[in-house]
Amino acid sequence: MNIKIDELNWKILEKLQDNARESFAHIGRSIGLTAPAVGERVKKMEDLGVITGYHAKVSHSHTGHQLKAIITLRAFMGKLKPFLAIVNSFEEVVNCYRITGNENIVMEVVLKDQFHLGKIY
Repeated sequence: MNIKIDELNWKILEKLQDNARESFAHIGRSIGLTAPAVGERVKKMEDLGVITGYHAKVSHSHTGHQLKAIITLRAFMGKLKPFLAIVNSFEEVVNCYRITGNENIVMEVVLKDQFHLGKIY
């Protein structure tokens, strides 16, 4: 279902994407709405599925992962679902996408170093 998002809702979304912990009062002051009005708009966007969650950004370098890599792979027909189930269990995998083309999997991974990359690739 397509939902029309007005200019104020776009501004609210931009503010929340910059900092999901920003107070409704602060967002409201910056876009000319009251805190309750911002709260109502956010609640409606949550209810409609426009906002699907709030996430923390992690600094992988501060967690001992100094290397980020993009890995492309080919998963054959019939093997894709089992492959994705296994890949999703790897803590190194940050994102995994299915794409079209000869190599149909793109994985974003974070690793301690190049030796760690050699172990999982």
